[in-house]
Amino acid sequence: MALDVELAEIRDFLAGYPPFDDLPPGALGPVVRRLSVEYFRRGTVIMAPGRDNTRLYVVRSGAVEIRDAVGALVDRGDAGTSFGATTLLRGNPSTLSVVALEDTLALVMDADTFAELCTSYPVFDEFFDAQRAERMAGALAAQQASVSGSAILKTRMRDLLRVPPVTVALDVSIREAAAEMSARGVSALLVMDGERLAGIVTDRDLRNRVLAAGRDPGEAVAEVMTRDPVTARADGLAFEALLEMVARNIHHLPLLAGEQVVGVVTTTDLMRLEQANPVYLAGDIAKQADSAGVAAAAARLPQVVESLVAQDASAADMGRIVTSVGDAVERRLIALAHERLGPAPVPYCWVTLGSRARLEQALAADQDNALIIDDSAGPDDLRYFEQFAELVTGHLVEAGYPRCAGGVMATNAQWRLRLRQWHAVFHEWLSAPVPDAILRASIFFDMRPVAGDVRLHGELSGRVREQAPTSARFLSHLAGAAVAGSPPIGFFRGFVVEKQGDHKDTLDIKRGGVGAVVDLARVHALALGVGATNTDDRLAAALAAGVMDAGRGADLRDAFEFISYVRLRHQAAAVRAGLPPDNHVRPDELSSFDKRHLREAFAIVRSAQSTLGAVYGTGKLG
Repeated sequence: MALDVELAEIRDFLAGYPPFDDLPPGALGPVVRRLSVEYFRRGTVIMAPGRDNTRLYVVRSGAVEIRDAVGALVDRGDAGTSFGATTLLRGNPSTLSVVALEDTLALVMDADTFAELCTSYPVFDEFFDAQRAERMAGALAAQQASVSGSAILKTRMRDLLRVPPVTVALDVSIREAAAEMSARGVSALLVMDGERLAGIVTDRDLRNRVLAAGRDPGEAVAEVMTRDPVTARADGLAFEALLEMVARNIHHLPLLAGEQVVGVVTTTDLMRLEQANPVYLAGDIAKQADSAGVAAAAARLPQVVESLVAQDASAADMGRIVTSVGDAVERRLIALAHERLGPAPVPYCWVTLGSRARLEQALAADQDNALIIDDSAGPDDLRYFEQFAELVTGHLVEAGYPRCAGGVMATNAQWRLRLRQWHAVFHEWLSAPVPDAILRASIFFDMRPVAGDVRLHGELSGRVREQAPTSARFLSHLAGAAVAGSPPIGFFRGFVVEKQGDHKDTLDIKRGGVGAVVDLARVHALALGVGATNTDDRLAAALAAGVMDAGRGADLRDAFEFISYVRLRHQAAAVRAGLPPDNHVRPDELSSFDKRHLREAFAIVRSAQSTLGAVYGTGKLG
């Protein structure tokens, strides 16, 4: 009788706290009989990073503190607080520590009981999924902090500002400007035309343009300033700004909030961020004197991704970072090629294609690139660009980016064209599409400039955006290709795996998962004449235009993020095991959480494919 009374008390206690309060009447009775009770003295470490955990804990009395792997506070809780679900859902080892703040009594549930409740009651499963996301968001913010408290990956440019901008008017003399810089202890001075930023003068300008050139210091500073300098948004990310500065070989970057100048950051400010992060890696790549040095620096990228996965960074953030490092590699190799061959004889634009153009590059990516050359190029100029392309792509191979198996590289004369020839190629694709050609050409509709004269890319992409929305047959063929690749999931929700070959018993998470969403989003973007290349941006544009159902569109964006994350985590695990990263995942290596949510994600993708196919009548194409 006493036992029944105690069990009833525990049942009533649990019924007062989420998610147990959402379970139907009668569900808690059988569960309570399977619980155990444990006592932890104040200061006891109940869970620790790197240790396995196979139980769910619910605090009956007392209090606990939850911290991440670097000791930053994630959560504190008293009676009713539950912990341990992260490892039950995502797998071991734990990334969190849990310590008893005071003498604590906990109800303990085994993994089998927890799994049964998740399966039987979706509300129970959803609660712990949301709890994990909330706690890991806090852990991510802390883990991304350097020892000085700066966020490594999400530092906004304005957070680096320490002093207000130092400005002078256009008519101030060079002598007065230099005195102001000296008095204020700054290495750059902003020159203003009223409220508008007109230029910038740096200490290097004073050395090279005034002292070395023998200029009269009584002249107006406007005569030696850099006019209309490159600027950045104050709320932009630090690593993006550093890459921009590296690409343009500048050391000072004025920051704007709207049209207002709010300060200047320097490469020194940015490089003070912790060196073991993508910002430092990109800067290190830019300093290399030869291709071997670039390759050695780029070889650290897999470890960066492994670290990002350990921090539970989002797939979108990781894709942008891997892309940015790839851009840094390519830009440095392009600069080295110019040092060897001399400057380009006519304007050109080196463009990247595919996942890197979409800011979504993962590991195990090959190179996809092309050259847009100014129409003034003659035969000798074209021979220069042939040598140039061979040199850059060869060094990209050295840096870990294999040649494209399909030959989509600037070394291929078919993809090294004058601007007017590119116009003709895209016009043919858009006006007289052949299905096989569409499959080969779709990657070219994900194009982004990396180096050279971006005006050439702008002219080409602008023409494509104008023509694509009216190219009905082209869009239908493109939609047909987008729905042709089925997600790797069977009728009864089982995974469809490779039946033979090197990847037997694995599912290709890129082809039927990530790639399927990419193809869907591309169709919508081109149909709307949207210039975005990033998949999530394209889906957001489709939602904003009302061409996708709001609920289904949001689900598709979430599915894309989840599939992409599982892919990157798989690649990070390969790096950790000393294996080459790939896109082939073994279902038996996935946790029950991943399996369940991948099935749902693939089902969402399949539904979106069906909708797109119905809109474009892909079954009727000849």
